[in-house]
Amino acid sequence: MLPPAETGLADVVTLQRRAAATVTDGDADAFFQDTLMEYLWARDVAGLAPTTLHRQVQPVVEVCDFYNLPPWQITPRHLDQYFAGVGKRATSTLRSKLQKIDGYFHFLEQRYAGEIARRFGVAVESPVDPFNRPVHRGDFGLRIPPSKRATKEFFASWRGSLPDARKYPVACRDYVMAKLTYISAVRAAELCAVTIGDIHWELGQWGRFVVQGKGARRSGPRERQAYLFQEGRDLLWWYLEEIRGEFTDDPSDPGAPLFPSERLPKGVAALNVPIAPPVGPDAFRRALRDASKLHLTGPVTHLFPHLLRHVVSA
Repeated sequence: MLPPAETGLADVVTLQRRAAATVTDGDADAFFQDTLMEYLWARDVAGLAPTTLHRQVQPVVEVCDFYNLPPWQITPRHLDQYFAGVGKRATSTLRSKLQKIDGYFHFLEQRYAGEIARRFGVAVESPVDPFNRPVHRGDFGLRIPPSKRATKEFFASWRGSLPDARKYPVACRDYVMAKLTYISAVRAAELCAVTIGDIHWELGQWGRFVVQGKGARRSGPRERQAYLFQEGRDLLWWYLEEIRGEFTDDPSDPGAPLFPSERLPKGVAALNVPIAPPVGPDAFRRALRDASKLHLTGPVTHLFPHLLRHVVSA
């Protein structure tokens, strides 16, 4: 294995070496340890803090240690018995642990399924199944970003399909939102809240736009500037010049949403209000999901806005 690139992982590495040693003996034990290390490095690259990395793998080690089994031998029945018995916790804690376990197993399936089948004769399958998966789960499981090449081909295919879209302005809006998420690394909720007046073409070399960013330590939203870069500036200029005016509200109003909803709330349309509501994050996520099914190739076939923020850009 390659040595960890960041010293911040030192404590996590020590934890896994100690914990994995109690799970099994021999080749399976060493291989389990290797997968844990690579998983942590991948999550470190994605930007998780060292303290978060520490918690990311604890539930996996906890269950494997209890049964003295490597993860690929853990079944849904094992998980059910453990978390209904000695491992039972509050609902929120249980959901968090199952999510972390499911994420690690998605990683195993993506990167090690073939090798595990050859070496140990077992098909990798997450023990978090449709029956023990928590309800209201949101985007459950690990989000592994597509490659830079696959992402480039995805956007090229999507843009090429825009002229044939049933609702051309809506399709263009969704495309621009997704591309800006990729270029500027903004969150879905942040992007949906951007108004026309939040765009500042004069800032920096290519312009910037203001978003209400996520505050640290529950401090609430904090205003920050997101970069457009040349590609984002050209894309956003095209959208404002040719597409934004196709929606029902007044695009010259600085308070109008940059990405409006096509549907006005009940009773509002009759009032002829100048400003439409912004498109919601859930609608944006659905549009990106549907587009990824049609235009994304490769092992990753389901895109989330958050996933685009972690695509390696160099």
